[in-house]
Amino acid sequence: MNQQEWAVNTASPEETAALAVCLGELLDRPGILLLKGDLGTGKTCFTQGLARGLGVPAEEPVTSPSYALMNHLRGRLELFHFDLYRLSRVEELADLGLEEYFDGTGVAVVEWADRLQFDEPEALTINFQRRGSEKRTLTFRARSEFSRTLLQKLAAAWSARVPKL
Repeated sequence: MNQQEWAVNTASPEETAALAVCLGELLDRPGILLLKGDLGTGKTCFTQGLARGLGVPAEEPVTSPSYALMNHLRGRLELFHFDLYRLSRVEELADLGLEEYFDGTGVAVVEWADRLQFDEPEALTINFQRRGSEKRTLTFRARSEFSRTLLQKLAAAWSARVPKL
């Protein structure tokens, strides 16, 4: 079975980060994660957890690159963290060479990915929705074989970590 969509609720920023750590630990090759959601829904928190799961050292700060557009972090796999919140014109993406990172050697994470003007079928898309002051619903959508397999592994690993109520 190849799962194409999976929604999960998290009860706190720590749980959102733990979910991302789990995903980072499962990533064994370069990939693309497109993060979508309103301001304050947990996209940067998720990226911080993902970085730890990819082996970025704990002393390495993982902050939103709102003004620089991209931060490069080194772990087991390189992490290219993009934040398009302050993107003023689409041409800035071409200037940055965003698409080159999509075919690169690491994991490209794009916050505010809804601002992208192109379709990336290999990506795993994650939509963040606020369900209270700290509760979130994360909906993962996969379209490629790689992202469907990754999503299936994540759902199984997370289910094994989180006790059923």
